[in-house]
Amino acid sequence: MGGDFSPRNEVAGALEAVQTALGRIKVFLVGVREEVESELERIGAARNEAIEVVGASQVIDMHDEPVAALRQKKDSSIVKGFDLVRNRAAHAFVSAGNTGAVMSGATLLLGRIPGISRPTIGSQFPRPDGGSTLVFDVGATVDSKAIHLREYAIMGSIYAEQLFGISRPKVGLLSVGEERSKGNELVFEAMPLLETAGVNFIGNVEGGDVLKATVDVIVCDGFVGNVMLKLAESMIPVLRGRLRNYASKGLMHKLKAGIAASVLRESLKDFDYQEFGGVPLLGVRGVTIIGHGRSTPKAIRNMILKAEEMVRKRVVERITTSLKPEPVEA
Repeated sequence: MGGDFSPRNEVAGALEAVQTALGRIKVFLVGVREEVESELERIGAARNEAIEVVGASQVIDMHDEPVAALRQKKDSSIVKGFDLVRNRAAHAFVSAGNTGAVMSGATLLLGRIPGISRPTIGSQFPRPDGGSTLVFDVGATVDSKAIHLREYAIMGSIYAEQLFGISRPKVGLLSVGEERSKGNELVFEAMPLLETAGVNFIGNVEGGDVLKATVDVIVCDGFVGNVMLKLAESMIPVLRGRLRNYASKGLMHKLKAGIAASVLRESLKDFDYQEFGGVPLLGVRGVTIIGHGRSTPKAIRNMILKAEEMVRKRVVERITTSLKPEPVEA
């Protein structure tokens, strides 16, 4: 209920997801019952057996303080949605609502995986080779410590292996130079921890490596990662604006811009957040996907399908197992 266009886009996206999944999933739409059912009726999906409405009388909006809202609005769609996962009535939670409330709810209501001190949000950045570079963290913790980067590397490697089929993904530490002598205090502290983390750590990488095929996973402070993510998301609107300005200069310019626009639309679609829907919150006891407040039905659909894939490939279980201490022989 907390998205910019809720519940319309959420309902439409859920219907697209169950139609795409062809019987593999069931979606609980958690929110103000009258509004959700009205949307289902409007799009002709009121009797779809793969969709069930769970009533929640309260809404945590974008202006609410996350932790306080979770305590004060216990009948909200976020709290009741996480309750479904905690009680094993559902396998995953997907939301385009208040990001802080979703992260806090996942941590407080589902709990952290043993061995994880800070959950992380990851995002994928497209590369010229058609693949993606995964970056952790992009905003869950703005003041990350070295031990957190080690955890991000372990979880990010498992995520890359399971969802992208990458064997022994290469992991890089974001810095201002490839040399070991370059970096800030966080980089210097994190490097030895990453070297002994059991991942395929190759050393420092620079900002330009994010859009190259240098590594598969990059770890960094959440402050830096979030700035980088927001910059990347702004690229498509800037290019569209430049094309419109060029087209406005005359008929020939308009024709050339039209040809270029179709090429750009296809070649740069991986930069569009709708294609991958939302970002995973790793490190909590349950699959959680966080989307943009402005998520379209397409984005909602892809968020739900990504959640289903994470459940099917047992990402949470694999992270839990990888962090379990080795038994000590008597």
